[in-house]
Amino acid sequence: MQLYIGNKNYSSWSMRPWLLLKQFEIPFEEIMVRFDAFTPESQFKQRINKITPTGRVPVLVHDELVVWDTFAIVETLAELFPQLALWPRNIAARARARSICAEIHSGFTALRNHCPVNIETTFPEVGARLMQENSDVQTDLKRIISMWQSALSQSKGPFLFGDYSIADAFYAPVVTRIRTYVLPVPEDVAAYCQRIFDTNSMRTWVRDALEEKQYVAEDELYRSKRD
Repeated sequence: MQLYIGNKNYSSWSMRPWLLLKQFEIPFEEIMVRFDAFTPESQFKQRINKITPTGRVPVLVHDELVVWDTFAIVETLAELFPQLALWPRNIAARARARSICAEIHSGFTALRNHCPVNIETTFPEVGARLMQENSDVQTDLKRIISMWQSALSQSKGPFLFGDYSIADAFYAPVVTRIRTYVLPVPEDVAAYCQRIFDTNSMRTWVRDALEEKQYVAEDELYRSKRD
């Protein structure tokens, strides 16, 4: 099994299935396709286009099976490894988990666009400005806080649905955004974020991201290479 991913400092979509595979100790080969640019002639596009028609990461390759899109990848993994309970076992909890994953997969565009994943740095002044001036970012964060608090209160934690699941992997990039932009969250949400950072899978991802030290202009909204 192979997982094609982009830079760990930037690629929120790659983070999700990678964390899931690591957290559940599913053996796989990581294939890094580093970002340089996203134009058709870029090295990234030239390489990844040979693997997937979308020209994007992540991509899961298993025998003759090629799966793109994060949601399709995690659903495929759940089918391949039903004994691992990647989704919650309880049908009601599983339905809620799928619902909130669908919400982050297709929504929260203000938070995603204004607070891109950038693990190696912090932008507290940017976060403060966004929380003052951008009502859409405020709305997205408020909804995520409410969603997490509801899930944690029902499951009694430590993760959104009790044990670690696809839902936690899907929201891990949001956890990094909260830290990078120093976004204000209540104590219970901050504690959940810390538990995600304390998992072995996230520790490894963050360590690798910090070691990359590669500046990609297309992924930098708030700093220049000179910074």
